[in-house]
Amino acid sequence: MYRIGELARRCQVTADTVRFYEKSGLLSPPVRSDSGYRLYSSTDEAKVKFIRRAKNTGFTLQEISELLSIRVDRKHHTCEEVKSIADAKIIELEQRIVELKRFQMSLTKLSERCCGGEESAANCSILDALEDSQ
Repeated sequence: MYRIGELARRCQVTADTVRFYEKSGLLSPPVRSDSGYRLYSSTDEAKVKFIRRAKNTGFTLQEISELLSIRVDRKHHTCEEVKSIADAKIIELEQRIVELKRFQMSLTKLSERCCGGEESAANCSILDALEDSQ
């Protein structure tokens, strides 16, 4: 059994992150020692590492919750369910990439129009374009 600090260190997260996962319902409330310390098992460690990896992959807490529920009861779920969550995330990311590229193009155009000189920003083309945009 591990205390919260040890679990956090082993999983490369902070103790606050572990508490947040508990509060969010991703991690079950821990067993408490006689002196009130939170105590975690190797199962909890595996779960926190799973959550961290899923988060680093870009999954939201809601998606991670879905993946955890499938992970706990694998026999009653299909790979298709897991793949559909991953595929939905891919589509979402592709849409965000398109949007980010649009932002990049807009910013590049704004930047190219600006002289970038030492003069006053009273006639700055970037500020003017942002004010005129509706």
